[in-house]
Amino acid sequence: MVLHLDAVTVVIRLLLATVISGVIGWDRAQKHRPAGIRTHILVCLGACIIALVQKEIGFDALEIAKVYPQYKGIVRADDARLIAQVVSGIGFLGAGTIIVEHHSIKGLTTAASLWVVACLGLAVGMGNYIIAIASFVVVYGVIAFLKRIVSVSPTRNLEIQYDSKTDFKKFISDYFDKQDITVNNVSFRASKIDDKYVYTNVYEVKLPHKMTYVDVVEDLSGNDNITKVRAISPG
Repeated sequence: MVLHLDAVTVVIRLLLATVISGVIGWDRAQKHRPAGIRTHILVCLGACIIALVQKEIGFDALEIAKVYPQYKGIVRADDARLIAQVVSGIGFLGAGTIIVEHHSIKGLTTAASLWVVACLGLAVGMGNYIIAIASFVVVYGVIAFLKRIVSVSPTRNLEIQYDSKTDFKKFISDYFDKQDITVNNVSFRASKIDDKYVYTNVYEVKLPHKMTYVDVVEDLSGNDNITKVRAISPG
């Protein structure tokens, strides 16, 4: 009995890794995320190849121990050694997809999906098909459908820049009351530019379920007194 992976098994595992990672990558690409279908496939294939090599190392160790029984206590193969390097190393690639811009963080989901497809590739490469396929179904359900089922409005602060304090105070107070927006906290800043004061308020607000931050930004940007408005992540 020869303890080695045959060519058919290797091809099947590589194809399965390509398919499941390609579907996840396709979903990321459709949402215009930094890492698309090719990146996800390559990450998954790389992890799968490492797992295949690890399996071969284990089989080689068994073959040597079988042919040379006197070396049983010397020849060893750690099935987790290369796999552990993949799990930790993929974090560097995922970190490259994370972007910090204007106090907001983007790319965390894509970084997580790259890490997950690497884990799927390891499962396929090690021959754990049930774990790989069941995990793929759950992972794809999370990234593709969970947001549609569970609607969670992200926490944002409203940063508003304006010219006239008197006009703005009445306008913003009336707007918040009309839209049923709750203000939890507010910070105020004044800057002097070309002998003219420009004021900036940052509101920590809670929006009603019917509204989004995009709606608020669009509504406020129509006011002539407001020169700048944006939603930012608290931090």
